[in-house]
Amino acid sequence: MMRWFQKLLPREDAFFDLFEKHAQTLVAGADALHAMLQGGEQVPHWCREIVTHEARADAIAHDVLVAVRRTFITPFDRSDIKDLIQSMDDAIDQMNKTAKAITLFEARTFDPPMREIAGLAVDAARRTAVALPYLREIGRHASAINSYTEEVVKLEERSDQLHDEGLRELYRRHKDGNAMAFIVGVEIYDHLEKVVDRFEDVANEINGIVIEHL
Repeated sequence: MMRWFQKLLPREDAFFDLFEKHAQTLVAGADALHAMLQGGEQVPHWCREIVTHEARADAIAHDVLVAVRRTFITPFDRSDIKDLIQSMDDAIDQMNKTAKAITLFEARTFDPPMREIAGLAVDAARRTAVALPYLREIGRHASAINSYTEEVVKLEERSDQLHDEGLRELYRRHKDGNAMAFIVGVEIYDHLEKVVDRFEDVANEINGIVIEHL
């Protein structure tokens, strides 16, 4: 009965605009992360870019939470809105943590698996940006959202594989030598793998909203 009643009342669709705007910061942040992992003297520049995108994402997330408190009728449950924007913000926060670690260790060269994981993050971010507008018409796009979730899960599985392969190679390379290089490498791998994990969290939140509204 409540769902039927809500359909008769005007909804605040600005939430969708904010979600999609935040998704663009995810894409920009992931692109900067990927560029940073190419190494060289531009690494500090791309680190600063990630910080900038993370700050913009925080501002958008704040706007979403304010809107949740002020809006009488929301497109879907308030808890779902908060969980979704939080998961999205966690993704770019993790990119920022990765950039901070790279800045701390003054890393300028990165292993091929690290660069590939960053590429997976770009793919996940772009897929997320495509999927979010589907929430405007959940019933119509349920199948596409399910496909998106499956694709991101596969990206996360590939990220896990690259993470493990990278750590094994890192150990072989440094087991009789530079312990600090091994520690730094492990730290970077762990941060990168968590970036893709966070995108899987976003996909799961989106898919959960679909399940609740069908």
